[in-house]
Amino acid sequence: MARETDTDPGERPEPRFGQAGPTPSCNIAMSDLLATNRALQKLREFDPDAVEDAREFRGEVTLFIRRDRLRRSCELLRDAPGLSFKYLSDVTAVDCYPSEPRFAVVYHLLSLDPYQRLRLKVRVAGDDPRIESVVPIWPAANAFEREVFDLFGIHFEGHPYLRRLLLPEDWEGHPLRKDYPLTGYR
Repeated sequence: MARETDTDPGERPEPRFGQAGPTPSCNIAMSDLLATNRALQKLREFDPDAVEDAREFRGEVTLFIRRDRLRRSCELLRDAPGLSFKYLSDVTAVDCYPSEPRFAVVYHLLSLDPYQRLRLKVRVAGDDPRIESVVPIWPAANAFEREVFDLFGIHFEGHPYLRRLLLPEDWEGHPLRKDYPLTGYR
C-alpha cells in the first residue's frame, strides 16, 4: 500500500520550501555568461573601477558596485543604448553583522527592451552607513530607501524626504539589524 509521500521510482519529488531543487542544466560556463553580459561590459567600458565583483547564480547576474560610483553607474544603466534599465523593482539591504563591511544595499533592476534583470549590490560600512540616493534616477526608490532607512538605519544622502516609513518617529533602533534585541529596547 502506497503512502501519499511515496513517488514512482522514475518521478522526482518537488522540493520542499527551503530545500534546493534540481540545478538547471546550462551549456554555457559561468565565466561565459558574465563575459557576454552587456551591462557588465558597458559599465567596465564606462568606468573600469566601478564594478568590484560580478557573480552569476542560476542565470541571474549580480554586480557589486563601488559605493562612490553608484549614481553614475545607475545613470549609465538607465540611459545607455542597448541596456535601458528604466524600472527599479526593489531596494533592500542585508545585514552581514559581525562582518565588515556590515551592510549590502541591493537594487533589483529590470529592462524591458531587451528583457533582462540585473541585481546591483553596494557594500556599506557599519560604523557610518551612508550611500547616495538613487531617487533622482528612479523616483520609485523614494519609498524603498525610506523603508531601508527605517529598518536598517542606512542613510541615503540626497534623499528628498528621509524619514521613518513603517515605524513611529519615536521608535528606538532599527529592527532588521542583527544586533537589535529580540524584545526591543525597553
